[in-house]
Amino acid sequence: MDKLIACCGLDCRKCDAYIATMNNDDNLRKKTADLWSKLNDAKITPEMINCTGCRMDGVKTPFCDSMCQIRQCTMTKMLPTCGSCASIESCEKLSMITDTNKDALNNLRVAK
Repeated sequence: MDKLIACCGLDCRKCDAYIATMNNDDNLRKKTADLWSKLNDAKITPEMINCTGCRMDGVKTPFCDSMCQIRQCTMTKMLPTCGSCASIESCEKLSMITDTNKDALNNLRVAK
């Protein structure tokens, strides 16, 4: 199973935090922090924009590390992703992602 497919099915390789980390791109970190601050009505700093993927060892954004309810759920259930969960089709937490990102749901179905 591709470990760069996040617990929720998103592809970490497409995430600006992952891209900024892999390329050590401080300009992308700042741009991403500014955007995510606006989108989430929260103070997000460029220093927070570091992530190697939610299922990989290494640094993670504060959200991915400890605030993501989906990641916490898979860890509690000891599942690699939501694709292994019997509730994949009815999970309200997961639907926040999959209702707007069909690629995520497809990634989870393939990763199953």
